[in-house]
Amino acid sequence: MRFTTHDTSHQAVPATHSALIAPRLSLASCVRAYVTRSTMGVDLRPDQRHNYYPAAPLCTITFGFQGESQLIRLGDEPIAQPSAPIALSRLRTSFSGPHTVPLVTLNPGPIQALMVSLTPVAVVAMTGVDMATLVNRVVPLETVLDQSWQDMALAVHAAPDEVAAVRCVEDFLEPRWSAVSHSAMPKADRYRYWAESLALRATTSGVGSSLRQIERRIKQWAGLPMRDLRRLARAEDSFFRVRDGQEAGALDWATAAADGGFSDQAHLCRETRRVTGLSPIELTKAINSEEGFWLYRLRD
Repeated sequence: MRFTTHDTSHQAVPATHSALIAPRLSLASCVRAYVTRSTMGVDLRPDQRHNYYPAAPLCTITFGFQGESQLIRLGDEPIAQPSAPIALSRLRTSFSGPHTVPLVTLNPGPIQALMVSLTPVAVVAMTGVDMATLVNRVVPLETVLDQSWQDMALAVHAAPDEVAAVRCVEDFLEPRWSAVSHSAMPKADRYRYWAESLALRATTSGVGSSLRQIERRIKQWAGLPMRDLRRLARAEDSFFRVRDGQEAGALDWATAAADGGFSDQAHLCRETRRVTGLSPIELTKAINSEEGFWLYRLRD
């Protein structure tokens, strides 16, 4: 497959190609976004072949069309024996569960891939997987999802271009999500509203509504406790506030912290480091100058 992706060259960053694609409306509460990534034909240095991802309460299916990808760092811990490349997976497709820590992957050479970010609640509703067992894990898709999902992966790999690949995924997901969405969760555009909808649903589901029972239901549906979902939602919201303030030349750290619900600027910095592995200033510098932080430069 050869994608027709968008050029996201940025100052000192090489002219690689990435794009953020919104899902069709009927899948807005199931799919957060589609991300395409290609470094084909670009001469990158070894250090530019790293990919930095923040902690996030989402599941991601990654279709590796060209090249290889290895997980080399999880949080502060380097992976002693990097995971086998996606290329060695029978379907060249991986499944990533929610992550409470940032992670880093390595592409030994040029790559071309499509990533589909899904809400864990939707994945559980459509598949019945135990999400708690997939937190902070990246595994071959065929080890966690059934034959119908594997057949979909094969069809995506056979698609002639980016548009057809995304359509293939959506045509597969739409009837499955439609059949369970009414009982899974209401439409939510951001982590925060999704997390709050989980809390509301947990208080009205089943017998009993003690705090312990509510927390148990939320963790069963999302793989993470409510406090972590709220923390990640707050961190994401604050990141965009800081980025927009810097671009406008009117960044006030104290205001950004207060608007984001942090107790002070130091609290904002601690949470940013916890989610991304870097301080806000370090993260901003990396986004502006390092190829590996390409995901942070995409716009929705």
